[in-house]
Amino acid sequence: MAVSFVTTSPEEEEAKPKLGLGNIQTPLIFNPSMLNLQPNIPNQFIWPDDEKPSIDVPELDVPLIDLQNLLSAPSSTLEASRQISEACKKHGFFLVVNHGISEKLISDAHEYTSRFFDMPLSEKQRVLRKPGESVGYASSFTGRFSTKLPWKETLSFRFCDDKSRSKSVQDYFCDALGHGFEPFGKVYQEYCEAMSSLSLKIMELLGLSLGVNRDYFRDFFGENDSIMRLNYYPPCQKPDLTLGTGPHCDPTSLTILHQDHINGLQVFVENQWRSIRPNPKAFVVNIGDTFMALSNDRYKSCLHRAVVNSESERKSLAFFLCPKNDRVVKPPTELLDSITSRRYPDFTWSMFLEFTQKHYRADMNTLQAFSDWLTKP
Repeated sequence: MAVSFVTTSPEEEEAKPKLGLGNIQTPLIFNPSMLNLQPNIPNQFIWPDDEKPSIDVPELDVPLIDLQNLLSAPSSTLEASRQISEACKKHGFFLVVNHGISEKLISDAHEYTSRFFDMPLSEKQRVLRKPGESVGYASSFTGRFSTKLPWKETLSFRFCDDKSRSKSVQDYFCDALGHGFEPFGKVYQEYCEAMSSLSLKIMELLGLSLGVNRDYFRDFFGENDSIMRLNYYPPCQKPDLTLGTGPHCDPTSLTILHQDHINGLQVFVENQWRSIRPNPKAFVVNIGDTFMALSNDRYKSCLHRAVVNSESERKSLAFFLCPKNDRVVKPPTELLDSITSRRYPDFTWSMFLEFTQKHYRADMNTLQAFSDWLTKP
């Protein structure tokens, strides 16, 4: 599997893709409604042969964890923690159902995702993601990378589980787009609060499965400073040449994903890509690099990607749980002994986030590259 190290430099800035006629050059803009009128996709979206997608892949068998009354039923909790432990040692993916999140809230979140991405490009660009930042609208990351561009649009914003910033999401939409977007802000504020609460419940199970105090990770992620991302994958006339999201491991701690009804998520397990079928009643949960460091490599942050198709658009809602920015990431003492040495140096989430935004394009080796970067002379 190919990996790539990306540094930000003046040379890279000059190498960013340019399209135009004659001597007039304009930056490449990902506008799928225009690009899909062309017989071919631009070369910047074509992936190398060894990374081109395979649509028809076998399904991944992931455990389905029923959260209803889970933490109050010892036998069910024990079985769930066993299933989670097995999955996280192998690939880090599992599903949760009976999670307590209302169907209406999930439906509203998808509806407002459609409304946002249906807006004219000029309107979406009002919240354009700035270089080196992790929030805002991104049009296929054309301003950041020059090759292997993903066939997608995203909108990312921060969620702070901090009483002093209790309306951080709602304020973002109103401040960035105007008070007419207050309904968007209210829905995503409520959705993020629900995701934060759900993620802390899952952290209790992860703690139990690792043999540490059930409150350890829940407390660690109190006042979390997380990221919410809306993903939109338009239809593509050449889906066999490009990817919606390239192969990567999430640098964050825990991802809680809700897919719409279109298949697209694939996970690399045992040297083979496998799909995770959409389930409207379930959330897909996966371990990220930061939690892999917290578990001292016991749990895996697994390579995954998203494919596109020529028939249907696809949407997903991704909540990335992250620690408070200045919290030091290191494994609990229960996971260390005279035999098990530390796999990664101490770091804060803000340091890791900056590394992924300014120095490195996320892939299967992000955490190791970051560790090497931290410890280099």
